[in-house]
Amino acid sequence: MTQLDIAEVTHRAGVPASTLRFYEEKGLIAPIGRRGLRRQYDPAVLERLALIALGRTAGFSLDEIARMVVAPDGLPRIDRQMLAARADELDRTIRELGVLRDSLRHAAACPAPSHVECPTFRRLLEAAAAGAVKTPRKTAPRSP
Repeated sequence: MTQLDIAEVTHRAGVPASTLRFYEEKGLIAPIGRRGLRRQYDPAVLERLALIALGRTAGFSLDEIARMVVAPDGLPRIDRQMLAARADELDRTIRELGVLRDSLRHAAACPAPSHVECPTFRRLLEAAAAGAVKTPRKTAPRSP
């Protein structure tokens, strides 16, 4: 059976060993053994790490990712409803950011003598004051 040394996994997956150890603690991956002090992994761990990376990029928490990729048979159980909900959330964020971008571009090029005299800028200020202009959603700080 082909095994990958922890150094090979970190190189091929582009993540530090500390991340692999952290993912082990969270139950997202597991070594298949050790050679001396070095962890050994099944090559399938690379696909699991790619799924984790995709989930992190999409803004899912590690707990949400764990629910999707950790199953008794080792096959991912990706929740299609969770994916659709995240896609809907991204659509809303894209729309909100598009409006904000367009407003800022207008304000930057506005011919009004003062931004306070610009009706578009005033609407942006009113929307911000009312909470309609949202700052980009910050994802939870990424653990290693």
